[in-house]
Amino acid sequence: MRAAVYREFGGQIVIEEVADPVVPVDGVVIRVCASGLCRSDLHGWEGHDLTIRLPHVPGHELAGAIEATGQLVAGFEVGDRVTVPFAVGCGVCQQCRSGNPQICDDDFQPGFTAWGSFAGLVAIPHADHNLVRLPDAMGFPSAAILGCRFATAYRAVVQQGRLGPGEWVAIHGCGGLGLSAVMIASALGARVVAVDVNREALLRAENLGAEHTVDASLTEDVAGLIRSVTDGGAQVSLDALGSPVTASNSVLCLRKRGRHVQVGLLAGGPTPLPMDTVIARELEIVGSHGLGAHDYPQMLDMIESRRIDPGLLLDRELSLDEVPEALISMRDFTGSGIAVVTKF
Repeated sequence: MRAAVYREFGGQIVIEEVADPVVPVDGVVIRVCASGLCRSDLHGWEGHDLTIRLPHVPGHELAGAIEATGQLVAGFEVGDRVTVPFAVGCGVCQQCRSGNPQICDDDFQPGFTAWGSFAGLVAIPHADHNLVRLPDAMGFPSAAILGCRFATAYRAVVQQGRLGPGEWVAIHGCGGLGLSAVMIASALGARVVAVDVNREALLRAENLGAEHTVDASLTEDVAGLIRSVTDGGAQVSLDALGSPVTASNSVLCLRKRGRHVQVGLLAGGPTPLPMDTVIARELEIVGSHGLGAHDYPQMLDMIESRRIDPGLLLDRELSLDEVPEALISMRDFTGSGIAVVTKF
């Protein structure tokens, strides 16, 4: 199969022929029909993920058709159209048995713990616990978005943030993850403040339902401005980018007893937070790491009822040959929306 491969962190990414994956006894091999280009792939290439072993094939947001099944797979067949969470649970550890496969003690992550989906084929273990069958009307590009950014945003807003109708939510960072959160929060009847330094991204957030936008490049007091427009602060705030500045602003913009959800990856070591404010306002700080396959039906119900549409986040479709340049260019934070590889 053809795949995008790198042999050193920060080094050249090349498209080459590599061996097809072996079918796991309890898993499947998926013919990749679409794979999202995510900032987490960039972090991996830069060497921020210690689970990666070189040489490596990145890519973790995927959708496709099952090419082969292992002998222990009972619930899926060759030809089934599927997607899979980026954090694959083993199904037997304490976390999985408690309903939290997204933080499995022995998790599998395509594109990180094993070769990923910037390739013609990808192997996924523990298929019966993790694969999600796609609605007939959903195309592969839209479905690929679900595996990481959209599903992660859904859990961050709905389950970890516990956002309710009429509540204010501030979303710091309007890339694919942040824009997904804007769409989902708006569909829930919440009032959204979107924050970014990219005017194009902020305009897109407005089109997806943001009531207010904040251009962080034009003010030194993002948190103060949010507290002003929300009449005292947001009930919920998400750091959807992952930086010391956005994480701190997310905490500081909350009203008393508000909830900060850390979603964006904070690479590069410890990040100081204003813990004096956390104490004084009795704030909650929680993380959000993906969405288990058993929770996908609720999200898919919202999609099938047209309350939310991940397809609106699609920016462009790429070929596998364009992956090296497109991945590295994510350092520049240009454009808005999500790029998806559809030609392998």
